[in-house]
Amino acid sequence: LHYGTLLGSRACVHMAAAAWATGFLNALLHTANTFSLPLCKGNALGQFFCEIPQILKLSCSHSYLRELGLLVVSACLAFMCFVFIVVSYVQILRAVLRIPSEQGRHKAFSTCLPHLAVVSLFLSTAMFAYLKPPSISSPSLDLVVSVLYLVVPPAVNPLIYSMRNQELKDALNKLMAGCFSQIIKYPSSAL
Repeated sequence: LHYGTLLGSRACVHMAAAAWATGFLNALLHTANTFSLPLCKGNALGQFFCEIPQILKLSCSHSYLRELGLLVVSACLAFMCFVFIVVSYVQILRAVLRIPSEQGRHKAFSTCLPHLAVVSLFLSTAMFAYLKPPSISSPSLDLVVSVLYLVVPPAVNPLIYSMRNQELKDALNKLMAGCFSQIIKYPSSAL
């Protein structure tokens, strides 16, 4: 995948600008809506960070139409991003399938599939967090889902991309072999 020749700096700038602009627009709309809500149920959240669904639970106003409008705008932006991701992956898949050697295809898939898994984890848990009905909401479920889509994908990305480094693979294999040899040598103390 010859990114340098197929994807010029102008296309990169346009994609980055589009991502920043849509993120800024979405954040601006939600922030303006959040600051206009009257809060009457305290100001303590059962989360690690402020999230819009949690703040809405503290609101005493019934701003369903405003929130529905913001949800529609956010859903449209998210859908456009999703379509862009799908189209990108289709193009990548087509390019990978044109690679003549099986080893080359395997190398390309070894990078693409874990990245796709992380993107899928992020999108599915984020959609669940924001679109689940309030009847199945609980503080512990909200916390687990939030961690899944905000903490796990960024934490897993360095691991995925560093696993292509042969030195890291060798060190990991050596570490795992040492652990297994200790378990075999002292089975009762490992438990």
